Amino acid sequence: MAGRKLLTAVDGSVLRVADLPAGTDWVPLGTLDGVPAWAAEPAGAQDLPGRWQGWTALAAETPEPLATLAGRALAVVTWRRTHRWCGACRAELTDVPGECARRCPDCDLYVPLRLSPAVLVAITRPTPAGRPDELLLVRHSYGPTGLWALVAGFVEAGETLEAAVHREVAEEVGLTLAGLAYFGSQPWALSGPNVLLTGFTATVADPDAEPVVDGRELAEARWFPLDRLPAELPPAYSISRWLVDATVTAARR
Repeated sequence: MAGRKLLTAVDGSVLRVADLPAGTDWVPLGTLDGVPAWAAEPAGAQDLPGRWQGWTALAAETPEPLATLAGRALAVVTWRRTHRWCGACRAELTDVPGECARRCPDCDLYVPLRLSPAVLVAITRPTPAGRPDELLLVRHSYGPTGLWALVAGFVEAGETLEAAVHREVAEEVGLTLAGLAYFGSQPWALSGPNVLLTGFTATVADPDAEPVVDGRELAEARWFPLDRLPAELPPAYSISRWLVDATVTAARR
């Protein structure tokens, strides 16, 4: 790693320990297919041979479970770089053996690597008999603005995941939901690997309701028939796309 970029071999594979300079300070990540995996941020890393890629580009072309391992590497190494000092007494933190955590030797403050929980939801509404149900898709005012995506947002302090979904939907598109159900989770998001993203499905409480965008985070929101979704959807490797595809598949049964 160097900054926010990760190094892979030219063919996109993971580098071996022998490929990097001797004396590199390695950080354990766990195992991949039973083989120990490590991450490092060596001095002069930008001069090493291989392919340097940002998180989004790497995740787009790297299959699982390598994508998850790469995300963990970026999260762990970045956290270690940005959490050297105690936020309470300013002493230098020390590693906790066997954990991805640090502790202050002076005031005993415990500092684990934390993820930011976030939610996203595929919202559908029924239509008159003979017509396909519709899916709500939105365009954001920042980030990949060309994509039609799902309503999403971060969980706030004191919220359950379900409460966060209801709040985000109410704030961003002014709708209320019914039948909220858990779909699955992903240990990273398109915005970065420090996110635990949880997906849900739901139906709109009032089938006649139209979305009203907040004008800040969202630029546009529309209902799309499930048999005529736009081409500009989230990439196939993301939980957002899994939710969209699962919704379409369920409607065909």
